[in-house]
Amino acid sequence: MKKVILSLGTTALLTLGFSGAAFADTYKVQAGDTLWSISKKHNITVNQLKQWNDLSSTLIYPNQSLAVSKSETKTAKPTAQPKVKAAASTPAPSVVKELTVKATAYTASCAGCSGITATGINLKANPNQKVISVDPKVIPLGSKVYVEGYGEAIAGDTGSAVRGNKIDVFIPSKQRAIQWGVKTVKVKILK
Repeated sequence: MKKVILSLGTTALLTLGFSGAAFADTYKVQAGDTLWSISKKHNITVNQLKQWNDLSSTLIYPNQSLAVSKSETKTAKPTAQPKVKAAASTPAPSVVKELTVKATAYTASCAGCSGITATGINLKANPNQKVISVDPKVIPLGSKVYVEGYGEAIAGDTGSAVRGNKIDVFIPSKQRAIQWGVKTVKVKILK
């Protein structure tokens, strides 16, 4: 009798716990998406997206599943379920293409600069964001990249002087951007 009651109680608890997660809407990230554009589509904030998906930065990847609404049912660990799914469905990035490019640096603190990239990233509000400006014909906007000497970044901006195998790396400090100078670096476009 105790086993039956325990089984029924466990079944009810599991059903209630998983039913809350079932109501959370998810969005599959497409190439070119940013947290900003996804937040606007779903009428939520970037901070909500980051919090609901345990994101420590604004880097997202194509085919990544993101929760775009918060579950109304409070459970012991409602966010643990999507976190496990995201880890399982998001394999480690592999290199799609490698290029040698000329890299300069830019900052959002110039006169007349809005600080908003072509993909909607607010660089003034997110000064630690790793973003590069690219020619979309060479490196697609929204691509995750690894830039030698800079690190992992998102191809999130364009510029009138950025054509062909040239990139601009975002550096928040004007002095550090000047110190970057002009470099020839390798860029790996990640899957």
